Parts: sequence; C-alpha cells; structure tokens
Amino acid sequence: MILDRFRMDGKVAIVTGSGRGIGRGIAEALAETGCGVVCTARSADQIETVAKGIEASGQRAIAVPCDVNERADLENLVAAAMKEFGRIDVLVNNAGGSPPKAALRTSETMFNHAIHFNVTSAFLMSRFCIPHMLERDGGSILNISSGLSWMVEAGFVAYGTAKAALNHLTRLLANEFAPRVRVNAIAVGSVETDALGPFLENGDLKQKMESLTPMGRLGTTDDIALAALYLTTPASSWVTGKIFEVDGGTVASNWPLDLSGV
Repeated sequence: MILDRFRMDGKVAIVTGSGRGIGRGIAEALAETGCGVVCTARSADQIETVAKGIEASGQRAIAVPCDVNERADLENLVAAAMKEFGRIDVLVNNAGGSPPKAALRTSETMFNHAIHFNVTSAFLMSRFCIPHMLERDGGSILNISSGLSWMVEAGFVAYGTAKAALNHLTRLLANEFAPRVRVNAIAVGSVETDALGPFLENGDLKQKMESLTPMGRLGTTDDIALAALYLTTPASSWVTGKIFEVDGGTVASNWPLDLSGV
C-alpha cells in the first residue's frame, strides 16, 4: 500500500525547536506516523507540553532542553536520545532565525551569530547523528530553510545568507552520505507562526501579504509538516540533496514592509 511508505513505526526522530510553531507541527506529525520523538528547545515548559501530548496519543516522546548554539547541549541531546531509544533515524534541524536588520547596521557579531545559529548548529547535529544512523539502516535529515535563501529583501542580509549556506550544506552532506543517509531541506515561505504573529496583528499587512502570494493565503504549520513527512519517511526514498520550496507559489518576496532602515 502506498500510504505504508509514510509509516515510521519503531523509528526515532529528533526535532530541534519543537516547542512551538513549525517544529511542533513536524514533531506531532512524525508521531502520527508511529515515530518516537525527541522534542527539544530552550523552553522546557513548551517541549514538555508537546511531549506529553504525543504520549497521550499513544506514541513515545521525551523532552530534552537544549540551546542549539551550545555544543555541549547538542552532544547531551544526542546522548539522551540514544539512552532513551537506542537509535536515531531522523533529524530535523528546525531551530534557527535572525531578526531583520539593515545591512549597514548588521554587526559582525550579529552576522556570525546568524551563521552559527542557522548553519553551524545544523552541521554539528548532523555530524553527531549520522554515525548512529549508519550503525543501522541509514536515516534522513531535514533542514528547515527559508525562501529568503534565494529571494532578495532588504533587512535580511544575515538571515538570508545563513539560510543560503544551509541549503548548500544540505547538498554537500547529501552527496557525501548517499545512499544511506538522505539530506533535504524545505525553503519555507511566509507561515503564520508566533514569530510572524506580531506583524500580522495589522490586518492590512496580512491582506497585502496574501495578495502577493499566488495561492492567496499565508502558510500554516500543517503545510510544512506535510512536506516534512514526505521528506523524512520512506515515501521519498529516491530524493536527496534537494531544496523543496513550500511557499504558496511565491516567486518574489511577499513582504510589503520596507525594512532597509531597521
């Protein structure tokens, strides 16, 4: 049966930044496939809530507080997953971000932090998890990137550069570890999450963004989670090194505000 290709019974996934938003949506979706889930983020309360909800649905889950900017936290996260489950099959590098800032106001420290938060952390997590994947049947890594990795928009020089680097990290790792470990990414468009929420309180802004989106609406966490299920399960067993654009069909930025002076 074709839908059986989406089953992950007995498998284990680590999802960073899974306390809310896209990360939470992906963690809960993977649990529905039968996958055990390691929920991790800086906020212990949030990931505990997500893990308890998954367990209430009948799947195994643990919550491990982690700051992906701290190497020791990443090592502890992988060790906790192995101690609890004895295997790692899927890694979703979702944690990341960087606030908008005009290029000439972006400090070296801010730029370097964007690279570390979005790229270095994903590299280290991949480096720590891949050996465990190779001990068994291989695995799948999914990096959550952004449409700003290829679109241009004033105010996102640090974030956009970091996500572009994450895209190529995806391709390089995919090439090196194929066929046993697949590595893909999702270039996410404008999704209604807590991060975008404060901007969307202005109803006119939301309407403008929707009018600039061919599909006529902003994305939801389910839109991203569904794409993540395809890319992390055997359903996409012939796909690696690809950047999937899940963005409502946008071919240019749908951000109507001028952030060049921020």
